[in-house]
Amino acid sequence: MRSAVLTAPGGPLEIVERDEPRPGPGEILVRVTACGMCFSEVNHLRGHYPFGTFPVVPGHEISGVVAALGEGVDWPEVGTPVGAAWLYGSCGHCDQCARGDQILCTGAPKQVTGVNRDGGYTEYFVGRAGFATPLPDGLDPVAGAPLMCAGLTAFNGLRQAGAAAGSRVAVLGTGGVGTMAQRFAAAMGARVAVVSRSRRAEKEAFALGAELFVATDERDPAEALRAWGGADLVVNTAPDTATGLAAFGGLRPDGTLLYLGMGAENVSVPPMALVSGRLRVMGVPSGSPHDLRDTLAFAVAHGIVPEVTPVTLDEAPGVLAAMDEGTHRGRAVITFP
Repeated sequence: MRSAVLTAPGGPLEIVERDEPRPGPGEILVRVTACGMCFSEVNHLRGHYPFGTFPVVPGHEISGVVAALGEGVDWPEVGTPVGAAWLYGSCGHCDQCARGDQILCTGAPKQVTGVNRDGGYTEYFVGRAGFATPLPDGLDPVAGAPLMCAGLTAFNGLRQAGAAAGSRVAVLGTGGVGTMAQRFAAAMGARVAVVSRSRRAEKEAFALGAELFVATDERDPAEALRAWGGADLVVNTAPDTATGLAAFGGLRPDGTLLYLGMGAENVSVPPMALVSGRLRVMGVPSGSPHDLRDTLAFAVAHGIVPEVTPVTLDEAPGVLAAMDEGTHRGRAVITFP
């Protein structure tokens, strides 16, 4: 089979020939239909993940069909369309796993698809049986692939931070996660503001249900959000820390600054503002298998799928390089015949 491999930090994405893998005990073999290309791959390329390994097949926005079962596995059955996400596996016995919050597992080293376990930039992917989620009827496996990360992160982040009908949600950034957060928040009945560096995405933001658009090259985001009445939730989806901090002053009392995107810099906020406004700063790391089920069900129910650009495996190295340089636009999804 053909696979794309990251061989070293800062190195190129290389196309190689590998033997088709076989699933071991507790594993399934998935013939990959599509795999989204996420900015997390750029972060791994840059060496931002201390738990990351090389060489590795990247990709954690996987949709495909179960092709074979390993020993002891009777679900999902061969032929079932499934999705796989950031979380490759967990210990299964710590308190967090026992409560169904496997994404917060403390009983084993992080097992991350495409970072320290081979991911979906390949024709066949081996995953843990309990961490593959059946795709709901009506979900296009190509357009739906980014829901496994961008969609899951946005949906789970919003609900973990308490987004609800009538709440004011300010989304910072208009990339893959940001667009998903806009659409999910609007579908939840929230009032949505979008904050971006320029007006390039203004028309799209209003089309997706935003009632306010703020271009930070023209206006201070915190000031604009305060004039809006303040935000109950500020969602940072930009790949840096400073963007979220710039909008922190736009929170209403009891508000939350939520990091779904971030840089290497620390979060530093004035403690008096935290105390006097009873404010919170939090982050959400993707989600557990049950969160992915809920994300996919909600997306299908509300007709929410990303706008994607299909690419071939041979085109993936060029796309990843453009993502690293900041010149790529849109959401690329590798498709397999």
